[in-house]
Amino acid sequence: MTAAPKIQVRGLSKRFGPKVVLDGVDLDIAQGESLVVIGGSGSGKSVMIKCILGLIAPDSGSIVIDGEDITKLDRRGRERVMGKFGMLFQGGALFDSLPVWENVAFGLIQGRGVSRGEAKAVALHKLAAVGLSEQVGNLHPSELSGGMQKRVALARAIATEPEIILFDEPTTGLDPIMADVINNLIVDCVHELGATTITITHDMHSARKIATRVAMIYGGRIIWNGPASAIDSSGNAYVDQFVNGHAEGPIKMEVRPL
Repeated sequence: MTAAPKIQVRGLSKRFGPKVVLDGVDLDIAQGESLVVIGGSGSGKSVMIKCILGLIAPDSGSIVIDGEDITKLDRRGRERVMGKFGMLFQGGALFDSLPVWENVAFGLIQGRGVSRGEAKAVALHKLAAVGLSEQVGNLHPSELSGGMQKRVALARAIATEPEIILFDEPTTGLDPIMADVINNLIVDCVHELGATTITITHDMHSARKIATRVAMIYGGRIIWNGPASAIDSSGNAYVDQFVNGHAEGPIKMEVRPL
């Protein structure tokens, strides 16, 4: 018998005014799977994961996590389910006023009531897991490079040892070498935790590195999904154009004349 998906999305729709962003997204993510969602800017990738995370309420559709439709839960029920999540935001979203270790420990202290001493020990352990020293833990985010900030954000995402981790453009703004360091850290950390992950990105090197499965969103829908190994032989013209970065193809970019 096939196991039920860890996350099951059906008919997910969201519009902002007249603009339809999600138009009936269907998606299954298995336990322990690393799904990467690709698509152009404005295709709805971020809105989709924000709906899954509960930051945006969809207009219609269902989001079932471990058998529970979170769109039908009350606030307390959603908070309980959201406790299973970790999140790495695109810009890091670190708190400038807090030292690095306290940024990493924020969810433990504020969300789970862990003592500061115990939370700091966990934070330093997670910082070490992403290659950062105890001394870095005492610095503030403004004292760190972009790559170091991204590693701190990753340490925070895994600090509570979540069952599900969402990664929003984890390599954006990084040079190719640091981007690959982040990719390797994501693979290692996720493997160690056994977490189910969803990553949204337009970085195809990153997608190939961390995905077990890839899905492409276009026009508010998932138009293709399959094993990461099949991404270069999808047979889908939209996927082929996006993967190869060709200007010509079914995806038309709006370019205004100068």
